[in-house]
Amino acid sequence: MEVKEIKKLVDLMLKNDLRELEIQDGDRRVVLKRGAGESVPTVTLSPIQATQLPAGTVAEQPAAPGEPAAKPSEEQEFESIVSPMVGTFYESANPESPAYVNVGDTITAETVVCIVEAMKVMNEIKADMAGTIEKVMVRNGEAVEFGQPMFMVRSA
Repeated sequence: MEVKEIKKLVDLMLKNDLRELEIQDGDRRVVLKRGAGESVPTVTLSPIQATQLPAGTVAEQPAAPGEPAAKPSEEQEFESIVSPMVGTFYESANPESPAYVNVGDTITAETVVCIVEAMKVMNEIKADMAGTIEKVMVRNGEAVEFGQPMFMVRSA
């Protein structure tokens, strides 16, 4: 992600009085956060390294030396279903209901796999891919971030 793109995001955040903004572009991730009354956001770039920046400036951190370029090989053979938003992960519609999906279940693109609650709105998340659930990466009631893997799926 280019520095001028990040500057535009900071301007957009300040103009619209946003407290948090997270963008993922490929393997690069930018998180902008600011507390109540703060005019300068904290910018976190991948690799995660927070920096307090003066208004209107943005710095990009280089990758750490020796940082692995790829995920472990076990996860590379699977695709992931990621959270489309920041919120709370729920495996079922309510505590008495069974989980939408479990390890070993076959899914289609239209299969609802979980709910992510954001701002008191329950958002049903569809798989958007076909395959078999191999691993559930998040526990029920756990907070999830934008782009965070929630399920590992072996493609059909």
